[in-house]
Amino acid sequence: MADIPEDDLAESRAALAPTLDATAAILPWVAKPRPARFDPKLNERWIAAGKCLYQAWSDRHGASAEAIRPAIFKLYAVALDTADSDCLRLGEALASAADRLEDEVPSPRLIAALTASIECLHDPAGLEHDAFDERARHFAARLEATATTAGAERSAVLDQLFVDEAREQIELLRDALATLPPDAYVLLTEALKLAQHAEMLEIWGIMHLARQFAACVNQHASELDGVTARAALDDLLQKLSAGIDAVAV
Repeated sequence: MADIPEDDLAESRAALAPTLDATAAILPWVAKPRPARFDPKLNERWIAAGKCLYQAWSDRHGASAEAIRPAIFKLYAVALDTADSDCLRLGEALASAADRLEDEVPSPRLIAALTASIECLHDPAGLEHDAFDERARHFAARLEATATTAGAERSAVLDQLFVDEAREQIELLRDALATLPPDAYVLLTEALKLAQHAEMLEIWGIMHLARQFAACVNQHASELDGVTARAALDDLLQKLSAGIDAVAV
């Protein structure tokens, strides 16, 4: 084999130098594990909720049939705590699907979409899976696509109108909770109004949270200015606000 001229070698080395330098700079980052996006305890809750839902869904034709709905809303509660838009959208889509499961004959598309989504959620990496965001968006969209009645899809305009009005109601609830003592009448009526509007548009996650808020107001009616009542209502109000933001995504 003929020797390569030294000048050619020098030119090749010079041409490759930027690529080699860039590769050398990247290697230390590639070797490092990706930092966690979520609190480890929150991810543990998500993984546990995903396992619970997977088990309930797997046994849905047997003793676990009644466990599916609570398992979905348990996962939805964790999704709200993440404050992540993709998690929230997936949680809302699952919550909507949970209510449509109660139809006399759930559609095959709904069953297929739920099966695929729940199998995906049963992952040991949980929220930290490299492709979690893409997966969450894909399965949320697939579940949303099954939420059609008589061939009509959800209206983005109606959803936005709901979001605008719901945000105003959230501000009313915050103001009523901030008064001393908290205004129980406003808290109760605005929460029930929000629940009713959400039910009309089949936004089931918001509906259930608003009803929980109203139930909490009734439960602590005589002590709304107490520490326990305020903490519970503040938590539900935060989850409501996050859920409404998810509808706007």
